[in-house]
Amino acid sequence: MNVRVKLFAVAKQRVGQAQIDVELPSGAHARPTVRQLRGAIVEKYPPLADVLAHARIAVDNEYADDSAAISPTSEFAIIPPVSGG
Repeated sequence: MNVRVKLFAVAKQRVGQAQIDVELPSGAHARPTVRQLRGAIVEKYPPLADVLAHARIAVDNEYADDSAAISPTSEFAIIPPVSGG
């Protein structure tokens, strides 16, 4: 299953583009999870490894836990932590 992931802030800067395409395994018995998405992103885009360690993943405009199952029609985004004062 191929999914498109939107990038923001430092994630976007690390790979030099606003979105990436990631291939996830698709099985007949189980849908991929956010955890598998994280792993696939790090494998294909190593510069995002430290960003993903602290970032949230949004699925269809809502934060999702790593155990959440995902679908190929969902919209995904990496939301890095923000700082400021």
